[in-house]
Order: sequence, then C-alpha cells, then structure tokens
Amino acid sequence: MSHHEHQAAGLGRRQVLAAGAAVPVLAGMSLTYVSAQESRAVAGKAAAHEKWGIPGPYPGRVIEVRNRRMIRSNVKDRQAIHTAVDRGMKELTGATDAVEAWRSFFEPGDVVGIKMNPVGNPLANSSSELMLEVIDGLKAAGVKTKDIVVFERYRDEFIRAKMHEAVPDGIAWTGQGIAYNNQQIDIKGDDLKTGNLDRVTGYDPDEFMVMELVMVGLDPKDDRTRRSHLGLLVTRRVNKIVCLPVLKDHGSAGITGALKNMSHGMVNNVCRSHATPDTNVCNQFIPQVVAHPVIRRKCVLQIMDGIKGVYQGGPGASRPQWTWENNALFFATDPVAMDHVAWRYVDLKRKEKGLPPVGASGRLGLDPLKSEGFDIRQPQHVPLAAHLGLGIFPFKSPRGRRDEIQHRVVDVT
Repeated sequence: MSHHEHQAAGLGRRQVLAAGAAVPVLAGMSLTYVSAQESRAVAGKAAAHEKWGIPGPYPGRVIEVRNRRMIRSNVKDRQAIHTAVDRGMKELTGATDAVEAWRSFFEPGDVVGIKMNPVGNPLANSSSELMLEVIDGLKAAGVKTKDIVVFERYRDEFIRAKMHEAVPDGIAWTGQGIAYNNQQIDIKGDDLKTGNLDRVTGYDPDEFMVMELVMVGLDPKDDRTRRSHLGLLVTRRVNKIVCLPVLKDHGSAGITGALKNMSHGMVNNVCRSHATPDTNVCNQFIPQVVAHPVIRRKCVLQIMDGIKGVYQGGPGASRPQWTWENNALFFATDPVAMDHVAWRYVDLKRKEKGLPPVGASGRLGLDPLKSEGFDIRQPQHVPLAAHLGLGIFPFKSPRGRRDEIQHRVVDVT
C-alpha cells in the first residue's frame, strides 16, 4: 500500500467519498483533493452559510484605482499609494470610509496572512508600500499585530527581495519552503537538505491536491511526486489571507496574476506544471490548486499591484525595457475577473509594443523576439478556473450582468 493509500485509509469512508466528489476532470487527468479540514467541501463552491470563499461577496467586480503619483521615475510614493488603497477598498465594498471597508472583511480574533510576490525583484514585485497599507488596514479593523503574518512560498526569495526589511516590528514573516528548486517534494520544505529551517513552516501532510503529473527527472514510483501539499501556514496558522499579486505576463501561463499567485505560492511540487517546453500544463494545474477547499475558503481579498507592470519576460522581469509604470491598483474578491482584466492590459501593452497576444505566443506559435521558452503559453487557466466556480470570466454574457465582469476605473490623481 502506498503512502497516499495509507493516508486515504486514515481519513475514513465518508471523507474519502467526499474527496472523490470534489474531482472535476480536465483533459482526462486523474485529480483528487484531500482535506482533513474540509472533508465535506466541494472544490470551487462556497458552503451555503459562508460569506467568504472564492469568488467571495463581489463576484465579477474589479475596481481599478489609478494615481499617476504612485510611481514616477521608478520612485514610489507611499502617500499616493495610501490614497489609492483607501479609495479602492471603499469602491469595492460600498463603504463610506476605508476603516469600515476593512472591517467588512476582518475583525478582532482573525489571524491574517499577507501573501507577497517577490518574483520580479527589483523591477516588479509586490510593493512594500502596499504591504504596509494592508497592515494598517488590518490593524484599523481590529486585527492584533501578533495575528498578522507576511509570507511568501520561498524564504530565501523573500529575503533576497529585502521584503523582510520592510516588515514592521511585531509583525511575523516567514516562508513555506527554503528556496526554489526542481524537486519541491520534501514535506519540511528542505529538498536540498540544508537543515536551516529558520522562518520556514513546511507543508501540511493532510492537505493536498493529487494530479497524475510527475516532474521530469523524479521517480514516478514515488507517490509524493503526484501531490502538491498546502503550506502549514495556510492550513493551520491563518484563517484569512490577503493576496498581493503583480500585473505581469508569464512565459508558460500567459499571465501571472491572482490565480497563479495562489496556485504556485501556497503549495509545493509546482515545477511539474511547466517542467519542460513541451510539457506545460499550467492551464490545468493552476485552477486545480486554487479550487482546493482550504485555499478557496481562506483567500478573501485580492489587491493586485499594477503600479509597475511587465508585458514580456515575466515573471522574472529581467529587462527594464519590458516593464512599464502603470500606476494602478486593482481590488477584487474574484480572482478570475481580476485576472481577465489584467490579461487585457498585458495584451494591450504587448500590442502597443508590436508583440502578439500572450495566448498566441510560444515557440510553436508567434515568437518575434525569439525569446519564448515554452511551446505555447496557456492563459486558458483563467476561463478554466471560472468553469470550476472560482469566478466570472466574460465581459459580456447572454445571461446578463450577474454573469459579467463589472470593471470600474477610478482616477484619484
């Protein structure tokens, strides 16, 4: 009996049946969610009594706040970002003031994680200024300092981006694993066997997604290669998460926004989703991870950092000429709607620069710069996530406004 079968046996008959009921099939791949916390949950669907749970209380709503002062000549303005955050939270919730808006999401007793994205440092990653505004908003809502934790999947990337230096005293920060590597299956997050687990939480053996997909070079007889475990911080330490994705293109996923910030930032064993140029399955992997009941329930607010965007070469932002000062923040509880808006902006900038849309780009598609690393990019993960109940994708729907993206732009310059 494999390790996975031992775990399934330990769950009991009802839990196994519940896990099996939460298996949306994509392209014939075998998929299973195992969750000790959410044994009766259906992936991608909030329980009837829940206010939260992706797509949250505002499905389809995306608020874009623009302020030309947020960044100028690569220098960010904290006050301008503060103004944009206050307005964005009020517009998203309909509250009359920003504190009321934050209190509509958070309350004393909540333990809140802030999910950063350091990839793209130093050109385009989650802004420390934005992180500080979120911390202030949480504190205004009554969340105690000791109950706020700033995190990223890899501790060393967080440190390399110097994000830890901006975290205020009294606020915890951590990674789930030590550093990026091609194995990513060690439950402690230490695949390279360094033994240095300082500020590393590791992964939860009881919360994972199974996908019949194995990273090149790993032993397919090792059933760990088929699982992506959620971080212990996500499953056991926090009850709510604010995600701070960045407006960027992505060489394999087409774009990297709210969905990918969760799918590749909250579980292990993600390299298998884009292991080689001809085995890219981001379009399937991303929705499947986000649909895990624990992630779906806890990621309650998305604030996309669009202060500086990346239209080519993402997610690493290796060339300044492929970035632009966009001066916008986006607010949503629906990650699908947010990412479709972001997708449009990336493609608009690519068109302006004479590049093809992300969905047509790849080594086997259009590659005018001869820089594509995968056969074809896969932004289809965004509508596929919608098909799993994780949000609203169309801007126009025959079913009317309730099934359409409502994208509102506000300029506070």
